[in-house]
Amino acid sequence: MRLTPEASGVFPIAPTPFHPDGSVDWTSADRLYEFYHGIGSDGVTVLGIMGEAPKLEPEESIGMVKRAVAKLGGKPIIVGVSAPGFAAMRSLARQVMDLGAGGVMIAPPTNLRTDDQITGYYAQAVEAIGTDIPFVIQDYPLTLSVVMTPAVIRKIIQDNPSCVMLKHEDWPGLEKISTLRRFEAEGTLRRVAILTGNGGLFLDFEMERGADGANTGYAFPELLIDVVKASKAGRRDDAHDIFDAHLPLLRYEQQQGVGLAVRKYVMMKRGILASDAQRKPGPGLTAAAKAEVDYLLGRLAKHDPRAKI
Repeated sequence: MRLTPEASGVFPIAPTPFHPDGSVDWTSADRLYEFYHGIGSDGVTVLGIMGEAPKLEPEESIGMVKRAVAKLGGKPIIVGVSAPGFAAMRSLARQVMDLGAGGVMIAPPTNLRTDDQITGYYAQAVEAIGTDIPFVIQDYPLTLSVVMTPAVIRKIIQDNPSCVMLKHEDWPGLEKISTLRRFEAEGTLRRVAILTGNGGLFLDFEMERGADGANTGYAFPELLIDVVKASKAGRRDDAHDIFDAHLPLLRYEQQQGVGLAVRKYVMMKRGILASDAQRKPGPGLTAAAKAEVDYLLGRLAKHDPRAKI
């Protein structure tokens, strides 16, 4: 299924499963995508920043996309295609779309500083991959060091009809969502989907500001689905109650440098991944850190039985 501006819901960022020796664990990959499909995810994002994409060989990247397409039952697959050069970006984008992906996600390179550089980069990227491929803007200044104002995002969207989604990961970013939705109400911005990141850390209020869902990772993606559904149904207290129960683990998973290790450790304990290994270089968790995560899981289980692992 192709990605459209009407996309909404939860598109988890898939980690890449590895064996302890660093080889790709294809069996766990199949189980992971079956899990995402089974819990009611609206799609999935493959080869994202948290998917260790730069550590994969080209054939491994293609293999991961093939498995996601096969297991998600026709739901849209977003594939991260960011690359230092446009030739590699075009090659990967065309290949994954031919395999059945729904669209691609493009992050700006870290050297962009001015508004014109940012909008010019996206114009060149679209020219390179082709205007027939739906794409997602990744706005992640905390990691990428590229600051996109609402006006810059509006120009990228207005200038490029193939842009169908914004992955919003600014922090603080609630006012940015409100501003973009105001542009839309004023008629100066066509509607695109806004899905949010940052590990879901602000999802409760992001939904209330006008986000359509989440495009991020968390060891319990069911929580993201719960919050989005409750928010859309107008059950504000229900959304905040379940969110607040998970917040300590969400916060712990947001630690720079070890967040992916925490996520993989919990997903291993849940039986989704066979190992919590990352491909080197990548930090693991110390015994003390694992004990802290186990403590948080025990506390969470008092409110959410899915954490009884």
